[in-house]
Amino acid sequence: MLFTSLTFFLFLAATLVLFALAPQRLRWLLLLAASLVFYASFGAANLGFLFAVVAVAWAAGRLIASGPPATRRAALAAGLLLILGALAALKFYDFVAGEIEAALAGQPFLPRIGIAAPVGFSFYAFMAAAYLIDVHRGACAGEKDAGRLALYVAWFPKILAGPIERAGPFLAQVPARLRLDPVLAVAGLQLIVWGLFKKVVVADNLAPVVDGAFRIAPYAAPMELLIAVYFFAFQIYCDFSGYSDIAVGLSLLFGIRLMENFRRPYLAVTTAEFWSSRWHVSLGHWFRDYLYIPLGGGKAGLPRRYLNVMAVFVVSGLWHAGLGYGVGWTFLVWGALNGAYQWAGLATRGLWRRLGAMLPRVAASAWLRALRILLTFHLILVSWIFFRADTVEQALVVIRRIWAALPGLPALVPLYPFTADHALGAALIALLIVVEALDERRPIRDRLAAAPVVLRWSAWYAGIFALVLLGRWQAGGFIYMQF
Repeated sequence: MLFTSLTFFLFLAATLVLFALAPQRLRWLLLLAASLVFYASFGAANLGFLFAVVAVAWAAGRLIASGPPATRRAALAAGLLLILGALAALKFYDFVAGEIEAALAGQPFLPRIGIAAPVGFSFYAFMAAAYLIDVHRGACAGEKDAGRLALYVAWFPKILAGPIERAGPFLAQVPARLRLDPVLAVAGLQLIVWGLFKKVVVADNLAPVVDGAFRIAPYAAPMELLIAVYFFAFQIYCDFSGYSDIAVGLSLLFGIRLMENFRRPYLAVTTAEFWSSRWHVSLGHWFRDYLYIPLGGGKAGLPRRYLNVMAVFVVSGLWHAGLGYGVGWTFLVWGALNGAYQWAGLATRGLWRRLGAMLPRVAASAWLRALRILLTFHLILVSWIFFRADTVEQALVVIRRIWAALPGLPALVPLYPFTADHALGAALIALLIVVEALDERRPIRDRLAAAPVVLRWSAWYAGIFALVLLGRWQAGGFIYMQF
């Protein structure tokens, strides 16, 4: 029951009607039932994993909230070990076993689990883990009602691919604030339309070009690979941020506010800004609060700070490994490469500050900001090659072939047989960049609200027509729901 399917829209309509008719005190139960139905649509067996995570989180949370110090520490350790241990085992055990066998004997001799992590498991396992840590820190009260905790973990807009919402802000809205609010509903519908546009119009029209080039990477023309690399940067952004927009918008229909997960990431001026406050913000905050700071953060001395930064990005690479593009070494390289970017930023931060103090007008100039944005984008672009490639070898082939062709690029461009798919993809990317640049200066929602009625409604009707005419509704699922 994907967000882009007719079945989901029928499910959503039925849920909204029942929600409006239900008494206030029972609405959260209705939403819990709807969330379980939604998750079961991806396989009834998935509910077993979900119930197990909720049961562990609820039982451990109760002990942490009410037990003596020794019991609290033991319950936290046991809960995290069960939840995160299960995540690690389901995602990596079979892969690691195969790598060990290949290195030692070349023949299978280790047992296999043979069970893949269920859809969305990485996301709701992290939410459950965050809940236990927050209860232990006193940042969140231990939830007495297992059903309310289950709604937090299983809430259907976010269970497949986030945002990785914190329990405190979410549970504070249940059940008291569950209502149909016309203002929130309008904002929610706008986000849903924009999220669907990014997914089915932009991302899914870029996907065939990307998939075709990476499928034959050793034989594809360098220009074809270069186009695919650029297209993939916007494909994955629109696919994932489109999901987040839809999730936030769906929640607003029921009076629930979720955190913003993307903030125009390709306008970041540094890779640190990209990862800390613009791309997958909820995951970045999770790693900051539950891994980086507990390791000592930046207060444990410079060598430890470098190690802590790299640890965060390597673990992030491991977390991303999954069904989306397989479990392999590419995600470790991707994580380590982004960690190396942060090392370079830390090492040169003092130099750039001194240069900025010496040349304040240059430091504040728009052209320098634009150059920094372009540099940051291309650094992230290189790392996406490892994210998308099936193997490290394939990623290196793509990089080598593009690098070798760069000197002759001016001559290659006029000769390349561009297609209608290339033209459509480029036009959609250009439109996206314009919208995001305008949104960075002043939110598009505010611009439209202040615009004449004719212009405002024309913009939304244009979006709907684009969904109908250009949308690839049967193209497939969201990339990140498979991680």
